[in-house]
Parts: sequence; C-alpha cells; structure tokens
Amino acid sequence: MKYLSIAGARRRACVIGFAAAALLAAAPARAHESCAAEGVWTVPGGGRISAQEILGRAAAAQVVLLGESHDNADHHRWELQMASALAALRPKIALGFEMFPRRVQAELGRWVAGELTQEQFLKAADWSQVWGHDAALYLPLFQFARLNRIPMLALNVERALVRSVGAHGLAAVPPDQREGISKPAEPSAAYLSRLFDAYAQHPERNPSAPARSDPAFRRFVEAQLVWDRAMAQALWAAAARDPDALVVGVMGARHVTYGEGVQHQLMDLGIQRMVSLLPWDHDSDCADFSTGMASAVYGIPYQPPEPAAPPPPLLGIRIDTAADGVRVVAVSAGSIAEAAGLQAEDVLTEAAGTAVKTTDELKHIVVRTAPGTWLPLKARRNSAAIELTAKFPPAR
Repeated sequence: MKYLSIAGARRRACVIGFAAAALLAAAPARAHESCAAEGVWTVPGGGRISAQEILGRAAAAQVVLLGESHDNADHHRWELQMASALAALRPKIALGFEMFPRRVQAELGRWVAGELTQEQFLKAADWSQVWGHDAALYLPLFQFARLNRIPMLALNVERALVRSVGAHGLAAVPPDQREGISKPAEPSAAYLSRLFDAYAQHPERNPSAPARSDPAFRRFVEAQLVWDRAMAQALWAAAARDPDALVVGVMGARHVTYGEGVQHQLMDLGIQRMVSLLPWDHDSDCADFSTGMASAVYGIPYQPPEPAAPPPPLLGIRIDTAADGVRVVAVSAGSIAEAAGLQAEDVLTEAAGTAVKTTDELKHIVVRTAPGTWLPLKARRNSAAIELTAKFPPAR
C-alpha cells in the first residue's frame, strides 16, 4: 500500500492538526485532586510533560499506540486530535484500527479513495457484525482519514479465530486457519497476573475457583496473545512496507497499558521506537495510575453527563436473514410486533415502503421510526403475501 504525503491542498486540511497541538499545549489544567490533571499531559511516575515534547516524541517513532474505551465519546475526540496533530508533524502517516478484521482491508481502501458513501462503507466493512459499537463515535476519525487520503489499516482477525483458540488452544487451530498469525511472544509475568485477574472475574468460564494451572486459563491467555500478535503484525508489516511512515494503532486501552500487549509483541517483531498514549478520565481510580502504564496520558476534562436518550423503538422480534427477506424467529409477548399480527416464521420483505433483505436493513428502518407513528410492513406467510402495520406508542 502506498502512503500518500499530505501536500498542497491536502496540507490545508491538516491545519487543524497544528490547531490541535496548540490546543493541547495551551489548555489550562483544572484544579482538582487527580493523579493526572485535566487538560495536560502527564508521564506516569514522571510528572507533567509539554504537548510539544510528547507529540514530538510520538512523531519521531515508528509506531504510536492510542488506547481507548470503546464507548467513551471523549476518547474518540481525543484520538482525532492525536491523529490530526501527528499528521501535521509527520509527512506520511497510516491509521490502523482494531475495529476491522483483515478481510475488509479492500473496503477501507475504497473508503479512503472516496469510492463509498458513509452508509456503503459501514455496510461493506460489516461494521454491525464485526464491531457493533456506535459507528458515530468513530466516523469523525474515519472521515479525517478520507479527507486527507490517509491509509486505514485493518489490524484485527476474525472473532471466530480468537474464540477457537480460547476454546481449544492455538495448537488445535491448523496453521492455514490462523490468518497468517505467527507464534506470539510469551507473556511477561506481570501480564499473566493481569490476565488472570480478568479471567477470575468471569466465573462463567470456570464455575470452580480458578487457578493459574487451569488449562482453560492457558487457552484464555493464548487467545489474548493471538489478539495482541495479530494487531502487532499488521502494524509491523505497515512500518516495514514504508519505513518513512508513522503507523498509528487505535485500539482498546487494555492492549496498550504497561507495554504488555501489542507493544510487547511489536518488540518481539523488531519494532523499537514506540510511543503509547492513553486518555485519563477525571474520575478514574488513581490506584491504577502507576509508572510504566504508558509513555504519557492526557487528562480528559470533566463534562456533565447528557440526559439519557430514550431507548430506541423495538418491534419485539428475534430475526434472521432468509433467502429473500428477514425471517421472524420469535415474537415477544405483549410487543408491538404481536399487536401488529406478526408471527414466527413470517418473512418480512418490506418496511416503510423499502425492501429489506438483511437484518441490518430492517433494524436501520425500525430505529428511525419516530414514537407515535405507524410502520407499514409487508411479509410472506407460507406462500401468501400479507400487509401489517406496527403502531409505535407516543414517547412518554
């Protein structure tokens, strides 16, 4: 993949990168009791650091890892600032995402090239199935990449591979089914301890008192290592293709902290110049803030929570894709669907005048239905065509 320089007209689009860097440098720290003050950068165990210094270090690295909580909107805003600032400081940059498996890499290329609408991109990338978190949180970063023709990289593997390793162990997965993942580096003792703590918090995996000697725990560790190794290999391969490019990985914070996850695997692959950056929420527990957690963390300023949005409308059905529509698997008692007359095994073919062929298409129409309105439906019951109306109650 060719990494394109942001030059000429595209460089103007990166003016926001300089603005982001200046904003981070100038943001006043709000006084409050915290291990990482809001609006400034802090090196865990080393005190504050200027935005200019940490961004300069990051821009000079081979790989930068950005950690996030997937459902935190401010984390995604921070990631956009980081991508913008780094793109302004480094002529070539690529953005890698945990959110995409390798099989959709071609769709990422089509998106960056401007060949797909936003809706087409999310559908082609199978977003609702492979990730599922609110796409609106990620779209500003995706749009930034498209506007500046910054390559996007699919870092992940199929969940089925990780689940298979967790269930049977890596040795049980044939090499030709590992998506090219090489043998992961063995974890550090500290990483094993953290993984065991996570494992022990899920007794459904092992109803008895868990022990580190449990074969199930070892398989759990192998699954995590495959996940880390997959992302590390994708980042390493991108850096190897173009040594002049800065490769930025966007992923869950647990893959980034303490250099034990993806960073550990990158070092095993030969990447030496790495920077790990994390956002730090105002209410995070300072007991978790310790030396070596990351190269630096940025204190996310407090914002009062928004009023809870009303829940999306629900028909009250379980569905599956059929050959020529959406099959109703079950209808909940007392639901809007039951009141409309829908039955299990009906095949929905149209909603609100639009043909529906996949479950995602039907869900998209339903969530856009306003409270107090009616949703016309067409379906097939046995061999007969039927028309029904789902009546959504007014908002309370």
